[in-house]
Amino acid sequence: MTVLIDPAWVAVIICGIPLLYLSIWRGIHNTGISKISSALLISIAMIAAIAIGDLFAAGEVAFIMAIGAILEEKTTERAKKGLKNLISLTPQQGRRILGGKEEMIAAENIVLNDVLRVLPGEAIPVDGKIITGTTSVDQSIMTGESLPVDKAVGDSVFCGTINRFGTVDIRATKIGEDSSLQKLIRMVEEAEEKKAPMARIADKAASWLVPIALLIAVISFAVTKDIVRAVTVLVVFCPCALVLATPTAIMAAIGQATKHASAESYSEHPLAKAVVTYAKQKNTKLFKVEDFHMTAGKGISAVVNEEKILCKTDWY
Repeated sequence: MTVLIDPAWVAVIICGIPLLYLSIWRGIHNTGISKISSALLISIAMIAAIAIGDLFAAGEVAFIMAIGAILEEKTTERAKKGLKNLISLTPQQGRRILGGKEEMIAAENIVLNDVLRVLPGEAIPVDGKIITGTTSVDQSIMTGESLPVDKAVGDSVFCGTINRFGTVDIRATKIGEDSSLQKLIRMVEEAEEKKAPMARIADKAASWLVPIALLIAVISFAVTKDIVRAVTVLVVFCPCALVLATPTAIMAAIGQATKHASAESYSEHPLAKAVVTYAKQKNTKLFKVEDFHMTAGKGISAVVNEEKILCKTDWY
């Protein structure tokens, strides 16, 4: 049976065309040295390989790059799930007290100095100060404290935290995008945006890798008069290992962290419970924990497999 189309063309078309588009887009829209990326080097190598008829080499580099992109995307999706969960905690409504009457209003309609009543079990809709009543508030999403914090008249409360016991009236001090929860969400978003360029080691190296590869390829052709050798240099210089190494290492690290969820098994923190529950669902073995200590608002320490484990939350 004769194959009419070389299978390598499938990899070139499916994986290579998006790569070529990315390198062109970066060349037009990026500024300075950021115009040069690993995508540009691989595109040059791919085109050169096609030009000399070596479709396998062209398809290979494009395919490996696509695998790296898929692994990185999967890793990014995991991180974005945490952000989505955080966004889901944003309160949608609040109970406003106006003229002695209660009325439920949308959170976006709350204005500064509005008086809001928060019942036990409800999320606090905005940042504010307690003006009547006493309660305990679960602030774990903001501070990491595993136990509710007692609150009385004059104390501050934060958007998205949970009123656990008493009924309190608060006066809104920060609303909308100025609330503590929205600032936390923005911090997470900014952190994720900063991770992307850090994760791509190949792109950081491309600023010097591309010129060196082109120079060596030109010298190789000038000396040997063999175009195949020149193209071989370009293909060999393609940072396929780096493209695969970074997302693979991140995924492996996440896996190792999950396997050592053991230290959190004694903690009452909601995030700790979530980690341990997930580990049990995956039938992950939890090791014996000794010398467990929890410091409110600071994190935990424990001895697992004769190793001291510290899980700290002191960013705030």
